[in-house]
Amino acid sequence: MRSTDVIIIGAGAAGLMCALTAAGRGRKVLLIDHANKPGKKILMSGGGRCNFTNMYTEPSNFLSQNPHFCKSALARYTQWDFIELVSKHGVPYHEKKLGQLFCDNKSSDILGLLLAECEQVQVDLRMDTSVTHIEKLEVGYLLQTSLGQVQCESLVIATGGLSIPTLGATGFGYQIARQFGHSVLPTRAGLVPFTITDQLKELCTELSGTSVDSLVSCNGTSFRENILFTHRGLSGPAILQISSFWEPGDSVEINLLPDHDALEWLQQQQAERPNSELKTLLGEIFTKKMANLLADQWFVSKPMKQYTPAELNEVAGKLASWQVVPAGTEGYRTAEVTLGGVDTHEVSSKTMESLKSPGLYFIGEVLDVSGHLGGFNFQWAWASAYAAAQFV
Repeated sequence: MRSTDVIIIGAGAAGLMCALTAAGRGRKVLLIDHANKPGKKILMSGGGRCNFTNMYTEPSNFLSQNPHFCKSALARYTQWDFIELVSKHGVPYHEKKLGQLFCDNKSSDILGLLLAECEQVQVDLRMDTSVTHIEKLEVGYLLQTSLGQVQCESLVIATGGLSIPTLGATGFGYQIARQFGHSVLPTRAGLVPFTITDQLKELCTELSGTSVDSLVSCNGTSFRENILFTHRGLSGPAILQISSFWEPGDSVEINLLPDHDALEWLQQQQAERPNSELKTLLGEIFTKKMANLLADQWFVSKPMKQYTPAELNEVAGKLASWQVVPAGTEGYRTAEVTLGGVDTHEVSSKTMESLKSPGLYFIGEVLDVSGHLGGFNFQWAWASAYAAAQFV
């Protein structure tokens, strides 16, 4: 039987970070994953450029039933610490917008630096390795794996969530949590496009590929970024953000004129350009195609001087407060993150250790901590992994 200090299950962002940090402390680390290659989600993230952190990371950028839980780890390993690691490896990067940091070249630069760090401190990385059984020993854990039996003092679960099953995501981490007495809060897809099935479907299909700056609101939360029309419904950064706050049946409000008071703007146009058609004016803000479609489907387009105050009010209401009830989301297939997960009330915020089963640790997305879009979920992976690695 093999024996090691630490076994980490899951060779994604959190697992790799935890492995290199724990081994850097002199711990003997075995990192295993059922997939054939490490860091698959890192490689596809950020459109292949990996949005590896955000300069403005704050606890308020995270969703959890226990909002205080993430504070300790985020304070002990900050975005600046990870940026230092990126700089140490000479990886060129840039801020895209809103503090979002991306690789200049490709995501494999981030995966490469994590693997290089692991190699340097002799992490034993084994891919294509499945775990069939885990049992608690008097001290530590015994795992039945495709490598044979392995014993460890500390067992770290870094298996991620359910998002993007084609990359190998499974509910294995939740299974282990339940086995050792943990509650798992209901999971659902987050940071995910909406699907539309009613009469709006036609509009979305017609405008597929069109992107427009909007203020999107739901359940008391708002995000100002682009929305993107697709053949299936609505996507784009603002939609992905709000999807984490949406529940089935909820209405989503979209303000298509976030820079204007819609009614004031329309009244001004009516006064200054009475002979211009509504669709012409909208065409100066949106694409011509979108302006024409909105004018034809939502209003009767006519010269501005012909609108009554009541009609202008109606036009303003539609542009500033377009109410959409999504049929659903695209689900885990395209979701960037899983909401819910292992209940953090049962995990130490300082060490990430289970309060139910000593020597068992949970890090990354498997926990009920989900970040906003823009590099926050990677920062949670780095920070929670670093926190656990100080104690495993």
